[in-house]
Formats: sequence, structure tokens, C-alpha cells
Amino acid sequence: MTTLKVGDKAPNFSQLDEQGNTISLSDYKGKKLVVFFYPAASTPTCTVEACNLRDHYKELKDKGYEILGVSADTQKKQSNFKKKHDFPYPLLADVDKSVIKAFGVWGEKKFMGRTFDGIHRTTFVIDEKGVIEKVIEKVKSKVHASQILEDA
Repeated sequence: MTTLKVGDKAPNFSQLDEQGNTISLSDYKGKKLVVFFYPAASTPTCTVEACNLRDHYKELKDKGYEILGVSADTQKKQSNFKKKHDFPYPLLADVDKSVIKAFGVWGEKKFMGRTFDGIHRTTFVIDEKGVIEKVIEKVKSKVHASQILEDA
């Protein structure tokens, strides 16, 4: 798994969100963007992470950040997840894993003695020019917003 690093240009992407809208990196040109990748909608840790970002959304927006969540879930699953928890940001339904693979967060994982391929919980902070300025690989779901805002 080759994850993008600080200083790399963020890959251009276009993917459908939970409502069927096409979202592209170019939509965020001139804005700071937080792209957080999570393994699966409505699972306990992913819910805690996404809710932490929701709860600190105003603070993140006040610092100039836009937020975008990404998993390989279907539009319907993403839509249900967003509605249930009232997330104010879009969730990409990256079913074909094109965005996930472009950012390099798909790869081998180990869990409870099993080895399998999956999404590595990773967050990228992208600057106004589309360059990655921060990569958070050890995401702490309960305090994720503060990890993003650290050194901001």
C-alpha cells in the first residue's frame, strides 16, 4: 500500500456522493479540504469518528476547512448513515474504490487474527492549491477534529 504523503498533489477525482451528486476535487479549488477515509458506514468506530467531525463542524469551517467522507459503501448505505447522524458534509459512495485506491488507503489489514484487504482509516488535509499538507494515519476517532486542527 502506497499512501500519498505530505507535499504530494492530491489526485483529481470525481465520484458520486450519498445523494447522487458528482463531487470532484476541483469543486474545492481555493479551499482547504479534509478527506477522511473510513472502513464502513454505521460501524461503531466509524460512527464515533464521523460524529466527532459533525460535532466540531463549525470550528473546522471557521478555520476554513471543507469536509468530505469516503468509504466503499453504496449510496443508499451512505445516505442512511448521513440521515441517521445528521452529517453536514457529503459522503462519497466510492463503490469502485477509485478514490480510495488513488489516495493509497486500500490494502492488507489484520483484525482478530484474520488478514484481509480493506480501507485503512486515514485522513488527508489538502491545501487551497490541491497539495496534501497533513496525513493522519493514526486516527483517534473520539478526538479526530482536534487532530486535524493541531498545528492548523
